[in-house]
Amino acid sequence: MALALMVIIANAQTHEADIVTNYGRIRVMLYDGTPLHRDNFIKLVNEHKYDSLLFHRVIRGFMIQGGDPGSKYANDTAILGDGDLGYTVPAEIMPDKYYHKRGALAAARDDNPTKASSAIQFYIVQGKIANDSTFIKATQRNGGYEIPDAHQQVYRTDGGVPRLDNQYTVYGEVVKGMAVVDAIAESLTDSNDRPKKNIRIKTVRMVK
Repeated sequence: MALALMVIIANAQTHEADIVTNYGRIRVMLYDGTPLHRDNFIKLVNEHKYDSLLFHRVIRGFMIQGGDPGSKYANDTAILGDGDLGYTVPAEIMPDKYYHKRGALAAARDDNPTKASSAIQFYIVQGKIANDSTFIKATQRNGGYEIPDAHQQVYRTDGGVPRLDNQYTVYGEVVKGMAVVDAIAESLTDSNDRPKKNIRIKTVRMVK
């Protein structure tokens, strides 16, 4: 049994990527429990699809969102957020396991009945410290899903956005660089939540 365990550990892989922005570097770890989203993200990274795109939607105390392909050459007044790659990724929503804690990496999506994800757009949770009222409102907004006690404790201590649980696929988390996420989240934005100063993803690369 001990030998078998050692073999499993030796063969285990951790998929991490560095998102390098003009505000600094954010390192994310991808969950193996969401293989469709993990593999899609890795594919896009290896094809350099994220390079030079913007964080086009930023809401302090909530999240930062990027990945609209149309943002690469967008002018300063363009309204962004509708760009995609012509396909979706089937939902891998597992709120009992992966949830919207501070630093969560999740897939954006439009309003579709299967909750399928955008092929390329993602967001990183900044969030706020939660309280009893937060969880009552979250249950009302996320289809009656009740936040597990263990997750509630994390939300109360570290923060997050529990109302998004059971609604969007969480497929990773920040392991380094939350200070960069916080700095981006503090950006001044226009009425469409687009930062007034471009926040650009210079590169995204898998960590070897």
